[in-house]
Amino acid sequence: MAKNVVVVGAQWGDEGKGKIVDWLTEHVDGVVRFNGGHNAGHTLVVNGAKTILRLIPSGIMHPTSICYIGNGVVLSPEAFFKEIDELKAHGVDAEPRMRVSANCPLIMPYHIALDHAREAALGDKKIGTTGRGIGPAYEDKVARRSVRVADLFQPEIFAERVRAVMDLYNFTLVNYLHVEGLDAQKVIDEALSYAERLRPLVADVSAELHKQMDAGKQFLFEGAQGSMLDIDHGTYPFVTSSNTVAGSACAGAGVGPEKLNYILGITKAYCTRVGSGPFPTELNDAVGEELRRKGNEFGAVTGRPRRCGWFDGAALRRAVQINGLTGLAVMKLDVFDGMDKVKLAVGYKVDGQPVDLMPYGADAAARCEPVYEEFPGWKESTFGVTRWEDLPVSARQYLTRLSEVAGCPIALVSTGPDRNQTILLKDPFS
Repeated sequence: MAKNVVVVGAQWGDEGKGKIVDWLTEHVDGVVRFNGGHNAGHTLVVNGAKTILRLIPSGIMHPTSICYIGNGVVLSPEAFFKEIDELKAHGVDAEPRMRVSANCPLIMPYHIALDHAREAALGDKKIGTTGRGIGPAYEDKVARRSVRVADLFQPEIFAERVRAVMDLYNFTLVNYLHVEGLDAQKVIDEALSYAERLRPLVADVSAELHKQMDAGKQFLFEGAQGSMLDIDHGTYPFVTSSNTVAGSACAGAGVGPEKLNYILGITKAYCTRVGSGPFPTELNDAVGEELRRKGNEFGAVTGRPRRCGWFDGAALRRAVQINGLTGLAVMKLDVFDGMDKVKLAVGYKVDGQPVDLMPYGADAAARCEPVYEEFPGWKESTFGVTRWEDLPVSARQYLTRLSEVAGCPIALVSTGPDRNQTILLKDPFS
């Protein structure tokens, strides 16, 4: 029986979803991206060669996989084709295997200009966006003034809609944010220049997925960012602009929940976060720096150093609940190799009271004091280990407790960046 699997980040993003999606793609007929934009960097290592994907689903590295960009994604045509051209330069012909929803809202230059100008105006209180226009593009979608992929094939209507939006945004840029406005005709011409290259890739993604599923095909749904950055359930307002939880796979790809059979949450063996916002287990010391160095914790898209800290079980427990996680994939266990001790937060104290679940919102999360359990470290190398019984006893004890605190079984453990450096405990497709 065919099964469809959803892969989501269970922390603040950057958990290593790209590797797991790439690894699981061998079992599916297609991979579907259902949220976010080109601010989501997924790093893959295949046979020692590193590839960074931002918008295109990680399954593209498999030569027979069809990759879909669902209506829940905001699309920059410029970034999309730049990525396709980068892949082609590395011997991966992605274009014939891409399907793009006609309903995707477009990221336009005025979105990027707004993103930069707003962050600059906020100063020390900035959200910490990547500056790629993702948030403003989602704002337009909700305000019902987006231009979408389908509009590119009606040039006159497209131009009329862009001019109407740009009247508003140029006024805002010049008179409120005090930066230069943009030339409407130049913006229109640049966007329309991508239309003919994009035309053969455009599809009714929802209808195509249902047709393929009815024929017995199975799919992987790939989320961007992480659960604690969800616009509704994360540390608001320090969140992304879309729903990042598993349920958004339904709205962002046009499939019903009965089509989703297994929800796999990706988590590191420790925690990281980029940008601003509360981070209860953050380590601003030599241990945090060691995790950053050994884990190579720098943004795949931006290069920004990631904030690092011990594993947060209360935050993951929240992620398990809001996603309905079936299993966990624990990444970067090998980063702990050689450490004298490792810690795991099992809950918090808030105003002296015990709390076992991360509270909603940034203000409440900022008041959380983590309660730790400590484990002995291990000197043996776990790098590249592929069997559970070959892990050091201390590593197995740590992972077992992590699973207990989270309230979710571990399906996979990653012991290195390459595809084959993985311990499989439960096959999501079985």
